[in-house]
Amino acid sequence: MLIKTCPTEFKFVDTGKVLGFAGYASKFNGIDAYGDMILPGAYADTLANRDRPVLMMRNHWEGVIGKWTTLAEDDQGLYVEGELTPGHSLAQDTYALLKHGAIHGLSIGYFAEDEEEGIADERRVRILKKINLVEISVVDNAADLGAKVTNVKELHQLKDIEALLRSRGFSRSEATAIVAQIKSIAHGERDAHGKAVAELLRSYKLPL
Repeated sequence: MLIKTCPTEFKFVDTGKVLGFAGYASKFNGIDAYGDMILPGAYADTLANRDRPVLMMRNHWEGVIGKWTTLAEDDQGLYVEGELTPGHSLAQDTYALLKHGAIHGLSIGYFAEDEEEGIADERRVRILKKINLVEISVVDNAADLGAKVTNVKELHQLKDIEALLRSRGFSRSEATAIVAQIKSIAHGERDAHGKAVAELLRSYKLPL
């Protein structure tokens, strides 16, 4: 099994509930420190046809620390959302390191099922066209400088927003759609995040 690491950037909210983070485990079309480039669609088969879940690990070998709740390709790369296991000592240690900023990486453990040699930016690269994903780890160091975790959050917040919308008279489908838009905004640039959410709430005549 091969490994490939990515840096993370995050905010952390600790309310004593289930804690998680969202971002990218890898980015498409960039060249990482190993000289590898992952093409769009590389994860499509492995995400669609799985016999086992993709594990959330610490440094690939130290043990499971939580679970991935969302794994999806978009136009940027492999987007992930996950939860750290409450009360798990290794997960708590990982949380402390993330919160302190001592570590900030994600790394995929995978088998390359379709690859070829190529030239990009006037250098020889290995182009990964199809990946069999085994696990994604929180790690100490990063190789793919283009990939970032966009948010670390208390995962109940979105459920609380949905409940608030329902209490204000929105139907379940309307509330779900609004929360989905908020999640979509969260994928964008961090500096524009707060402004975009505020504009969305105003469009629905909700108090800020």
